[in-house]
Amino acid sequence: MFYNKPTLLLLALSGCLALTSSMAQTLRPPAYPIITHDPYFSIWSTTDQLTDGPTRHWTGRPHSLEGIVRVDGKSYQFLGAPPTLYQALLPTGENKAYDALYTTIKPSAGWEQPDFIPQGWKTGSGPFGDSPASRTPFHNGKIDKDGIFIRREFNYDGQVDASKLLLTLINDDDVAVYLNGTRIFTKPCCAGEYIHSPLSSEGQKALRKGRNVLAVHCISPIGESFVDVGLVSVVPTAQAVTATQKKATVTATQTSYVFTAGPVELDVNFLSPLLMDELEVAARPVSYVTFSTRSLDNKPHSVQVYFGESALVATNVPSQEVVAETKKDGKLVYASVGTKEQPVLGKKGDNIRIDWGYAYLAVPDAASSVVTGNPDQLKNDFKSKGQLTATGSTVSGTAGELAMATVVNFGNVSGKTSSKHLLLGYDDVYSVQYFGQNLRGWWRRDPATTMQKTLQTAEADYPRLLTKSTAFDKKMYDDATKAGGKAYADLCQLAYRQAISAHKIVAGPKGEVFFLSKENFSNGSIGTVDVTYPSAPMFLLYNNELAKGLLRFIFDYSESGRWKKDFPAHDIGTYPLANGQTYGEDMPVEEAGNMMILTAASVKMDGNPSFAREHWPMLTKWVEFLKRDGFDPANQLCTDDFAGHLARNVNLSAKAIVGIACYAQMAAQLGEQKLADEHFTLARTLARRWMEMSADGDHYALTFDKTAGSWSQKYNIVWDKLLGLNVFPKEVAQKEIAFYLKKQQAYGLPLDSRKTYTKSDWIVWTATMADSDADFKALIDPVWKYANETPTRVPLSDWHETTNAKQVGFQARSVVGGYFIKMLAERLEKGK
Repeated sequence: MFYNKPTLLLLALSGCLALTSSMAQTLRPPAYPIITHDPYFSIWSTTDQLTDGPTRHWTGRPHSLEGIVRVDGKSYQFLGAPPTLYQALLPTGENKAYDALYTTIKPSAGWEQPDFIPQGWKTGSGPFGDSPASRTPFHNGKIDKDGIFIRREFNYDGQVDASKLLLTLINDDDVAVYLNGTRIFTKPCCAGEYIHSPLSSEGQKALRKGRNVLAVHCISPIGESFVDVGLVSVVPTAQAVTATQKKATVTATQTSYVFTAGPVELDVNFLSPLLMDELEVAARPVSYVTFSTRSLDNKPHSVQVYFGESALVATNVPSQEVVAETKKDGKLVYASVGTKEQPVLGKKGDNIRIDWGYAYLAVPDAASSVVTGNPDQLKNDFKSKGQLTATGSTVSGTAGELAMATVVNFGNVSGKTSSKHLLLGYDDVYSVQYFGQNLRGWWRRDPATTMQKTLQTAEADYPRLLTKSTAFDKKMYDDATKAGGKAYADLCQLAYRQAISAHKIVAGPKGEVFFLSKENFSNGSIGTVDVTYPSAPMFLLYNNELAKGLLRFIFDYSESGRWKKDFPAHDIGTYPLANGQTYGEDMPVEEAGNMMILTAASVKMDGNPSFAREHWPMLTKWVEFLKRDGFDPANQLCTDDFAGHLARNVNLSAKAIVGIACYAQMAAQLGEQKLADEHFTLARTLARRWMEMSADGDHYALTFDKTAGSWSQKYNIVWDKLLGLNVFPKEVAQKEIAFYLKKQQAYGLPLDSRKTYTKSDWIVWTATMADSDADFKALIDPVWKYANETPTRVPLSDWHETTNAKQVGFQARSVVGGYFIKMLAERLEKGK
């Protein structure tokens, strides 16, 4: 066994797993969280059957975990899928550079035709873009206004059936692909991973023996830029025998599967114990994988379980060179793997995976072994012998061809359940750079702390954390059900780990808690205020210290004098480099209102104003800005920047009004009653003017211009209710709710009258303004339907189309923490 504990403990642990399985939700997650800790250590399954594809980093790149159970000598795959192998007709640059002709100046007509003469074009190596994976620069529309135009020539000998060819591409943003002058593919927005699409019928007809020209046009209006296109075919491989998956369950901290493999049942539980009342545990980047087996026919069966972790977990791209080591430390046996180069904090950007630090696989049994080597050889070794052949203590190679693996030997399994576990961890050495200073994760703030010591602590904590996590999962689901019903509870359950793991908990320069978000697939910014704003309800609810940790660095940015404007910054950099705002445009009213509201909310949760007192001069500066420029905003962006600039934005104006009222509330809490009265009076006066200027019959308009029929979700007003500010009459919210119920689509309430897409976090905020449970549920049910039916299989996207449930953009973002606002409202209404 991996731990020598009394039988009673084994029964207790099995009971915890059974309880977790019994809490099965009916919602089918768009993606299943497997290992979730921070923006880099984040592994998901994007298929309903755990063996239908590889496990992936949230960006979509394979971060492969594989599992095989061997029963009486017969092997069944239960986790992950053997990687698909491709033969390249026209290779992409994922593994090796290629040369192509390109230009960023719009060429003359016919540029995509095979006989076009590309005069003045340059030669560059692909991929093209401005991310670390790019080899030739191509920037967004502010620089390369026409995008990039690429031409690649190749020869086709006719040996591969054209109908078997796949177009392989990755794009950020819009792409059009031509083959010999024929448009064969178009795709709007982004693909965060290489996708393989069957060559279209137009493409098959356009392909010819001999010389061919593939032409690509990519435009990137905002954010990062990246494009890479090729043609490949699948190399046939033998299909693995798979275990039969009977059940999949997601709870707040755990994802569990039940399989049958011949005469044996296998339960697999992935636990990331993100318990926010234990900051040390929540910050610790260690997850547990537990295997429980029993005989279904009450006869003894020999059972061994293989578990492998690819070196891809520690790299940005598969071609990077890695080194793996195996060691023993007390009762723990472990392997670690990391890149040979170790470029600590050497890359920034959105579609990036960590390539410094070390991934760990540990088993708590000194008699066991963890082996490193080629993944196919390791698996074949296990299938034939039920064990692994030890390799040297140090092994090197390319990431795509190296893995760490162990075998869990259950011996002869009977009808009695037997459970064993292992640990997965990641030591990132340094987590972020903060104005030139490299900061460690909170768990490593003491330089004497090592991952080896942390794994020992995590192992000792395992029984307690499994029990506590299971109890928390049940309580959270029950509390959410009581607050908003079963559909709401399902959504909260799905959002919990995603919201936390889109952040990194680090120790600030003074040893304070910084809780730094990453804008996952929205632009890669770090510490974005208008991402903090929708994320905050979950952290206000469960750990106010983390809620403050979302704000401290923004206060510091201004208070230090590094940010000199009279409103807060949008961000403090591009993840993981927090050296100053990198977003190209300010959001003045948005961020000033956000900081005011969230500071007031944190003070409310504290029950004392010390946090406001600490930052009072800056709050005063920001409220003066809101008083001057907030009520009737100029043409500017708000948090919904994807919808474009908007002048006289009514919802943004509401945020400014609520922000002024929040300042008034904090002034009263500080004993400044005269100041409080002055600002409450102003906020209420502005609220009445707001009602008059935005009134449009049965609702309030999108802008003060009152464009005919325009409307928007006024989700910012929810804080008037939550914080008890009472500056907007209750009739405002209820009038809006009644109107919204008439505007819903199959998969939710559109964000506003301009488009049919929506933001699911804002829908939950809007629904929380409702007075009746029936109205709340009427707005929530379509969001549940979206999550359950979306065809886009990625970690939950908060930006989707209400007519067909497809992702519009964004994924795996922290903003789903905003789903917890209804529970926060219940807490505030009843008092802490």
